This record gives sequence, C-alpha cells and structure tokens, in this order.
Amino acid sequence: MNGDILIRDVEDADMTAIREIYAHHVLEGLASWELTPPDVAEVTRRRDDVLRHGYPYRVAVVGNTVKGYAYAGPYRPRPAYLHTVENSVYVDVGTHRQGIGRLLLQDLIECCTDKGFRQMIAIIGDSANDASISLHAKLGFEKIGTLPSVGFKLGRWLDQVIMQRPLGDGDESLP
Repeated sequence: MNGDILIRDVEDADMTAIREIYAHHVLEGLASWELTPPDVAEVTRRRDDVLRHGYPYRVAVVGNTVKGYAYAGPYRPRPAYLHTVENSVYVDVGTHRQGIGRLLLQDLIECCTDKGFRQMIAIIGDSANDASISLHAKLGFEKIGTLPSVGFKLGRWLDQVIMQRPLGDGDESLP
C-alpha cells in the first residue's frame, strides 16, 4: 500500500477527517488521554497553533481520503527546551498496520530535522501499546522510562512510556 500513500502538509479541507480520526482515539483508544473529542473548530485551532509556531503538521492521504496525520509541537514550554519536539501520530482505525503510521513518523522526523530540532520525544499512552512502542523503536527511538499509573481512562490505570530520538547532530554539537 505504501506506493498509494501521499504525505503532504495539512490543508483546511482535511480538518473534518482529522477530527473524526482523533475522535475515535479519544472515545475508544488510549493514545489520547482526552475524554471528550474536540469539535472541528477546536482541532483547527490546535493545528493553527502548531503551524503558527513553526512546527510541521502532515497528513497521509490515500486517494482523496485522509487516513492519518502527524505533527510536532513543543516538548515543554520553557526556553531551554527550544530544540526538542514532541511527536503525535494518529491513524484511521480502519488502516492500522498498513504502513501509514511509519510513513508519517519518518516524514515528521525528516521535517523536524530539516527545521533544526535536535531531539524528538514520544509520550506513549499505555505501556501495553506495543504497536506504537515498536514503531518508535524501529525508527530509532530509545525507551527512556515509564511513569506507572499516571492516567485513568476506560476503567483502568494507564502507564505513560517516554521514548527519545536524536535529530540531526543531536547533542553532538551546539545549536
């Protein structure tokens, strides 16, 4: 399927599909720890904030349909974290295990490297999310640690897994 997937910058027309993909993860999954899905206006506001601050926001399109999206944002708000980003990747529930998440994350790594960021952090909800942990590991992320039982959703306590990957020179040279 990889030959049929186009990765490109997000457009306004993508926001309804992005909201639907995200809503599923909010209501049924553990990748997001929100409990109520935001509406299209809120998802669009969040996207605009990402873009306004110079971070990439990308979508995976098959045919004319958005099947996934990924973006980077600040890891933490303090100035010393300026060179570190946190990634987010969401794929339509009907297209899991078809390579879309991998293509999106590879693209996001490239975009962030090109923008001069030096570290990428993945905050993975649920230590049982083997697919996300494995995907990140295959793309060079190292498991840094696990915060046990810091979230509660869908009737159970959730761990948070932290993974990290250097970008470009990483910490081998000054920014």
